[in-house]
Amino acid sequence: MPTKMPEPRRKATKLSLDERAVAEARELELDVSRIVEEAISDAVRAEKNRRWKEENREALESSNEWVRENALPLAKYRPF
Repeated sequence: MPTKMPEPRRKATKLSLDERAVAEARELELDVSRIVEEAISDAVRAEKNRRWKEENREALESSNEWVRENALPLAKYRPF
């Protein structure tokens, strides 16, 4: 049976948002808090990904160079 993830704790936060955008979102019955939360999560994920790639750029380039020179290990066992 899968383990249920606990609900994340919420923190009340004051944000300055475009008044018209918020009004339109409310007219459309959109959950502004959830939209902002998802946007922040997406931005954090993208920045972590960018930083990881930058921090590991040298190792990735080295690995790619090795494959270019030596081919993929076990390539002869690939069915395609």
